[in-house]
Amino acid sequence: MLFHVRMDVAIPRDLDPEERATLLATEKARALELQREGTWVHLWRVVGQYSNISIFDVDSSDELHQILWNLPLFPFMTVAVTPLTEHPSALSANP
Repeated sequence: MLFHVRMDVAIPRDLDPEERATLLATEKARALELQREGTWVHLWRVVGQYSNISIFDVDSSDELHQILWNLPLFPFMTVAVTPLTEHPSALSANP
């Protein structure tokens, strides 16, 4: 199942700099791991914002829920999820 996910991040400005650096490094490592596994299919930055637009390919909404809730930055995120399905006019649906 494909999902479009928008993640808006708001890390507190007064967070300890070392804790912030560790948090960001841990988040990056997890994001790279999920991409290498083929779960986090696309990841784009939203220009001018601390946000991203992503496409996840998972077996269920429950799996996506677990992935998102376990991201290191999740406590600082607002997340919007949209399930996707193939459009009948897509090239892939009309070879």
